[in-house]
Amino acid sequence: MKIPNHVAIILDGNGRWAKSKGMPRNYGHAQGSKNVEVICEEAYKMGIQYLTVYAFSTENWKRSKDEVDALMKLLRNYMKTCIKTAQKNKMCVKVIGDITKLDEDIKTRIMELEEATKDNDGLHFQIAINYGSRDEIRRAVTQLAEDVKVGNLQPEEITEEKIAGYLDTKGIPDPDLLIRTSGELRLSNYLLWQLAYSEFYFTDVHWPDFSKKELEKAIEHYNKRDRRYGGIKEE
Repeated sequence: MKIPNHVAIILDGNGRWAKSKGMPRNYGHAQGSKNVEVICEEAYKMGIQYLTVYAFSTENWKRSKDEVDALMKLLRNYMKTCIKTAQKNKMCVKVIGDITKLDEDIKTRIMELEEATKDNDGLHFQIAINYGSRDEIRRAVTQLAEDVKVGNLQPEEITEEKIAGYLDTKGIPDPDLLIRTSGELRLSNYLLWQLAYSEFYFTDVHWPDFSKKELEKAIEHYNKRDRRYGGIKEE
């Protein structure tokens, strides 16, 4: 079975999973966070080299203050435990998104995590925090325009490769496979540039219940695609 080099996941359904169990939404987020560690380990054992997860979007600030505060607390705790997990599993961790909007202590922990894991040669794990693809492209275009303005770049030198070099995912290969859990069938402003030629897999399973078996199902589905032309094999 061919294993995708890079898998991107939209971690959806934490709140609905908690509600189905008569628990508050924040309980679902906590369990979903624990499941990230499980899937990171299983993904690397399967041979996946890059894993990128959508943890907190630019739109998530619109949620209730209580839920946002709980998510930020969870993020703080995760940044602590992730250093230990990354060192144990030799993960190289990178955060994508606009972290300037985050509290100073969270920004500090992100920088410490990236610095502590930058030389690890295991799974390359990207966490999208305060990330929105349109915002990412806007920031990239702003920086590109500034470079043109000061003469560091000529308009005729602007290629797709140049643009990709201004994105948060610079140096990271585009995803081969996108997985979205919990039954939603949309991208939700996630990696719009990078997913141009990716295969999509949608499942009704909520993220806290997404297991190694479910990951294997997604990869089996991926193997039914014809990647030579980016299409699906004819029946």
